[in-house]
Amino acid sequence: MNNDDNATKAGMTAGGGTVGAIGVTTAGASAAEITAALAAAGSLVGGGMAAGVCVVAATPLVVGYGVKKLWDWLTD
Repeated sequence: MNNDDNATKAGMTAGGGTVGAIGVTTAGASAAEITAALAAAGSLVGGGMAAGVCVVAATPLVVGYGVKKLWDWLTD
């Protein structure tokens, strides 16, 4: 395997781990708690709960991309 394959695998693993962490965090939460958390996440980008859904959905992608780029940078 070359370095690019390893970087891709690291990014995919980090993204998957982020999805798992989000799932574990919300597993026992009530609807009110989830709504409040989504609204708080949405307020980071100047929106409400719908924007929070986008923020939470994009988080694993951003983490995976960041880990892939970090891997590339550290191994070059």
